[in-house]
Parts: sequence; structure tokens; C-alpha cells
Amino acid sequence: MVKEVRSIHSIFDAMMQHTHERVCLATDSVNGLQAVIALHNTVRGPALGGVRMWQYDSEEAAIQDALRLSEAMT
Repeated sequence: MVKEVRSIHSIFDAMMQHTHERVCLATDSVNGLQAVIALHNTVRGPALGGVRMWQYDSEEAAIQDALRLSEAMT
């Protein structure tokens, strides 16, 4: 069963607000993984980053956290 995306526009709005280049959503149903990969700015070269493993209250909260974290690491 595929979950309905509440508002795809809110994801794009958040990306534009934080000036992100790319945000990827990934899942692995075998392991129950749901991941958000956010690239803020690669003007200075390839992106490096980290991983945060956390149980979020909502998908929107996970996306917002990934956006904030990647922007802070730029």
C-alpha cells in the first residue's frame, strides 16, 4: 500500500526556502528503512555529510530536519 503524499508542494517550498539542490526520499521495505537525503549546496565541490538515525513524529518533521542539517553543514 502506497501512502499518499500530504503536500508535495510543501516539500518543494521548503527546498526553495532553504535553497537546496536536491532532496531524495528512499525506502527499503525489507528492512523498514525510510530515508531523506538532502544536498544543500555543491558549488565548492562534492557533498560530504552524515547520517542521523531518529524516530520522527511525521515524515514532514524528518524532511525538515534533513533540510536544516544539510544547510548547517554547507
